[in-house]
Amino acid sequence: MRASHRATFRSVQALLALVCAAAAGGAAAIDFRSVAVEAAILYDAPSAKARKLFLLGRDYPVEVLVSIEGWIKVRDASGELAWVEARNLADKRTVMVRVPRAEVRQSAAETAEILFYAEQDVVFELIEMDGNYARVRHADGATGYVRVTQVWGL
Repeated sequence: MRASHRATFRSVQALLALVCAAAAGGAAAIDFRSVAVEAAILYDAPSAKARKLFLLGRDYPVEVLVSIEGWIKVRDASGELAWVEARNLADKRTVMVRVPRAEVRQSAAETAEILFYAEQDVVFELIEMDGNYARVRHADGATGYVRVTQVWGL
């Protein structure tokens, strides 16, 4: 192998190592955000000229997959993939009830008093994590703890 080919090969190896390291670091942390506007349009490509797929309402949680030039590729609670303009998302963390009826408890324990029930698709603001529970706040101000297995967005 000639010296110029060896240098190119080493450069490619270094670049691949850097890409793999970045991918491994990114895979460790899942990034969730929420819709910041009344209705965000989701597209099949990162362009306002792309085909419009559907709308998501304010505070709907989305998983961030890719971010490029003002656009973010996201996954919604149903698993659909789409692109949304970055300006339509907030760093605010929200979760959505994914079971028919979630129990919201007074503390992070199975034996804690049930304060209220939340129906499927109800959205809460995420306050903090506490083991297998998420402390959440409803738009009406009610707070409590819900099992992480009963919500999506974590």
